Amino acid sequence: MRLELDWGFSLIMSTDSLNQDIANRRAEILAALAAASAPAPELIAVSKSQPDAAIEAILAAGQRVFGENRVQEAQAHWESRREAYPDLVLHLIGPLQTNKAADAVRLFDVIQTLDREKLADALANAMEKEGHRPQILIQVNTGEEPQKAGVIPSKVGDLLRYARQQAGLEVAGLMCIPPADEPAGPHFALLKKIARDYGLGIISMGMSSDYELAARYGATHVRVGTALFGDRSVL
Repeated sequence: MRLELDWGFSLIMSTDSLNQDIANRRAEILAALAAASAPAPELIAVSKSQPDAAIEAILAAGQRVFGENRVQEAQAHWESRREAYPDLVLHLIGPLQTNKAADAVRLFDVIQTLDREKLADALANAMEKEGHRPQILIQVNTGEEPQKAGVIPSKVGDLLRYARQQAGLEVAGLMCIPPADEPAGPHFALLKKIARDYGLGIISMGMSSDYELAARYGATHVRVGTALFGDRSVL
């Protein structure tokens, strides 16, 4: 019995510590964003690969906007939590296959990774069938990296016109992931310019290493994982 009591006490203490650590990180990030830009960009907590304990901790801290890379993992994280947290806002921030379009439309409130006409058609068809219209962003491959998803900057206008005029999508903004080996600032400036040129209001850019810089360049949304949750460990 003594061992069971000690184990239970340790578990409670561990959970309390995790909750406080994540709440503190979130408060620090929100304060940094507010200092970097007015208005501050929306904080998207990137919950991919996070265990349930970490997700519950950040929900307890008041976070309601989350980003996921994969549809199937997002379903595991959020389908059972929707009823308990009706104010959740879920963003898909990873590449989307056309055969997952219906699942994505059903689950997500924002899909940030439109990058080709075929996907625009798949999303439009899924929206008609599901009766749900998530907000759509175009992913821009600002570094024109061949291994990375996203439309190159010179083709944004073509995809935007197709998405709106042919597929009937309401595209609200742009997102980007700058090359890891280049300064992020010029890529943020480029995305901001493209958004301005096409009258798009949402600019999703900036992650754990550069969210403050992104805020100063005009991000409306930043996507933060490691800086918020810490390095993942077995809980």
